[in-house]
Order: sequence, then structure tokens, then C-alpha cells
Amino acid sequence: MDEHDRRALAFLADVDGTLRELEHRLGHGGEGTYSLYVHVCADHTAVTPSQAERTEATRGALVAAARALFGARGYAAVGTEEIVAAAGVTRGALYHHFRDKRDLFRAVFVDAEHGFVRRVAERVLPVDDPFDRLATALEATLDACTDRELAQVAFLDGPAVLGFEEWRAIVEESSLGLLTLMLAQAMEAGALRPAPADPLAHLVLGALNEAGMVIAAGGDRETVGSALRALLDGLRP
Repeated sequence: MDEHDRRALAFLADVDGTLRELEHRLGHGGEGTYSLYVHVCADHTAVTPSQAERTEATRGALVAAARALFGARGYAAVGTEEIVAAAGVTRGALYHHFRDKRDLFRAVFVDAEHGFVRRVAERVLPVDDPFDRLATALEATLDACTDRELAQVAFLDGPAVLGFEEWRAIVEESSLGLLTLMLAQAMEAGALRPAPADPLAHLVLGALNEAGMVIAAGGDRETVGSALRALLDGLRP
């Protein structure tokens, strides 16, 4: 195995680890999928796998219905009655899984972020050159921002509903590790000027978030993309 193969395997392993960590820490409000299978009822009778599967399906239906409605019309315009009707579940089921509408939105946002990271990872994994990986990740991010549902949930409603600090924490949880890795590899390969990778990743992620907000608010994707590409080119030696 040559150095190129070792780097590729390390990159793949890190991407996989980032996604697994995201799913574990954020996928179910911080509880993790495992909790669905070991939950104990009030009578201390363990939930059977079939019950756990139904629980998972109900939760998934609520998140999917809410994501479609929030994405189409915005958080403020959607009521919980519409969500439970679209999901085909009872109102009690909603409050069994989520404290309130905001808690459900958080799950929708996490689901959207998780899907976004996977979309970007799928685009960058086939790319060998470290700088081209960064450029590809940038383009994948901008492409994702043109998805109206994602733009509404992630950029228009996310900061307002969750508050900026919680919104930023979730975005960083999902994206920062992968971005830091790609920047570090590009610097190691001499494709970028040397700089501390962690603070640089925060700055680049901030630029990407702002780009997403501009596009979500109606900005031209190509114009924003040109500006971001110029910013990335400015980091080259």
C-alpha cells in the first residue's frame, strides 16, 4: 500500500467516523438509536424489537412530515395538527417523542444536517487531490443550498427557531470535523498556505454558512459561488 492509498483510507475512515458520531450524538436528540431498543416501560417490561421498530417508524414519520411542511411553508406557518395528520399518527404520539413543536423542529434540523453532510461526503470521497476535495465540498454545499426545503429549514428558520448558539453548535457538530480534516490534508500536501487548521475551519465554515443564508434569501448561486471560489483560491500558496 502506497502513501496515496493510506491517505485515502484514512480520509474514508475519518468521514465514516464523523457521520457515525453525528448519528450517535444528534440523531435522536442526543440519546442515540440504542435507547430506542432498551427503553423500559413503567411496569419494567422491556420493549420488544417489534415495538421498538414501531416507535422508530412513528418518530420517523413525524420528522419526515414536519420536514416537508416546514420546508414548504416555514416553521411559523405550520401547526402541530397538520403535522400529526400528515404523519398519520395521534397528537399523543407527537408529545411522546417530542416536548413541543420546537423540539420536533430540532430533530428536523438535525436530520437535514445529517443528510447534508452525507451528500457532501458522497461528492468528495471519489476526489483524490486535497485542494480539489475542498473545491468539490464548496460546490456541493452551494448546490445543497439551492434545495428549497433544506434552505428553509437550515438557514431561514434554523437560527430563528433554535437561537444562533444552538444552531451553530449543531452545524459545527455535523460539519467541522470533516472540514478541518480536508483543510489539514490540503496544507500537508502544500495545496494551501500553512495556517492553524482549527480556527481556519471555523472561518471557512462561517463563510459557507453565510453563503447558504444569502442563497436561501434569494441570492444568485453562481455569484455567491464565484466569491467563495475566489476566497478559497486566496488560500493557495
